[in-house]
Amino acid sequence: MLKITKRGNKAWVTFTAPAAECEHVHLKGSWNDWKPEAMRRKKNGEFYLMKILPVDSSHEFGYVVDGAWLIETDLPKKPTPFGSENSVLEL
Repeated sequence: MLKITKRGNKAWVTFTAPAAECEHVHLKGSWNDWKPEAMRRKKNGEFYLMKILPVDSSHEFGYVVDGAWLIETDLPKKPTPFGSENSVLEL
């Protein structure tokens, strides 16, 4: 789930991974060369991370949940050379 707030030429994007029986969730995306960023756990068990990204840009991303690759099913998808798919975020 995503929450997007645009102001001027920047967008504040809050990525939220559903609460699940997991220990670690990382966000990986094209905006930082696919380096994993640890997401924080809310009191309700969901994981979240906010990023500031440029408006009028496109980014691929996904979540690593206890080692498994997951994507946002509500967004467009793009196949990868690894046989998986990435979510596509259009700002």
